[in-house]
Amino acid sequence: MNLVFPDSIVRHDGQPAHGRYAGRIARFDWSGLTEHRSWLWRRLHHKRWHYVGLGDERVFIGLAIVDVGWTCTAFAYLFDRQRRHLLADWSQDGLPGLQARVSDAPLAQAHAWFRGPGARLDLRHLADDSLLLQVRTRPLRIEARLDLAAMAPPLLAIGAIAGGIAHATQKTSALAVRGWAEAEGRRFELDEAWAAVDASNGLLARDTAWRWASAHRPDLGFNLQQGYFGGQENVLWLDGRPISLGPAHFDFDAAQPMKPWHVRTEDGLLDLVFTPEGARAENRNLGFAASRYVQPVGSFAGTVRAASGAPLREVRDLLGVTEDHHSRW
Repeated sequence: MNLVFPDSIVRHDGQPAHGRYAGRIARFDWSGLTEHRSWLWRRLHHKRWHYVGLGDERVFIGLAIVDVGWTCTAFAYLFDRQRRHLLADWSQDGLPGLQARVSDAPLAQAHAWFRGPGARLDLRHLADDSLLLQVRTRPLRIEARLDLAAMAPPLLAIGAIAGGIAHATQKTSALAVRGWAEAEGRRFELDEAWAAVDASNGLLARDTAWRWASAHRPDLGFNLQQGYFGGQENVLWLDGRPISLGPAHFDFDAAQPMKPWHVRTEDGLLDLVFTPEGARAENRNLGFAASRYVQPVGSFAGTVRAASGAPLREVRDLLGVTEDHHSRW
């Protein structure tokens, strides 16, 4: 991790503050890179999203609010791990600014919302340094608070990207949860769950693809990406301490994503096998825009270590997700 935390995601010389840092940034502000770009260019290339994943031994919940400039979308699902069944799977598109907004504040002062027919989603920062998560859709209702005050240092990754201009992301590890979720007439208390937040903001290419893995509990968590951002956001949390990881490799059968995945990093610090239990998937092609996406839910097992030559730590039954995603946006 870089030792000197940046004041802004753009340096005084107008370049992205490239690096991986431990800590919170107040705001994603690309104005130093976009001041000579047209309003239309910014509208077509500036992408923002807030994603939350949370779960325990019974359920996994994933949701996102996404603003891609010319349109917006949101989804929320609840996966029953015991029955291995999606109890709720909701998504909807809308008009950015009118039906959705994703703030440039990633954690403190964050506010992302979506409004649509029969749908209301909110993720907003509260004075007690928690995030309030509210979901009101026909198949799924959630009321939960995610504790930021006691969290491990989050990751801030900033850098140039393939095919685009720049990207920044703020990612947390295990956040304590208080609250509940309801789906198909069943109520799930979430006080034993752990959550992770992904707040991302970038000037991205029209065609953007990635593979991703994320899993978190208090003693151990990680985030991996292979794709447009390279290895910039690869990090391991051990006992609350963030450790930079090398480039990641995802070995899996894209045609059969419910088969085991092998994920590892080139530095040898992480080597895990992911066993899927179920998945949420979506495949849309509108010609001018398309999205192909699968996010399996399951558990990781294998080994991690804090540094080269450090003792191996065995990993078992670590709840998380993988993802194979391509967007033309």
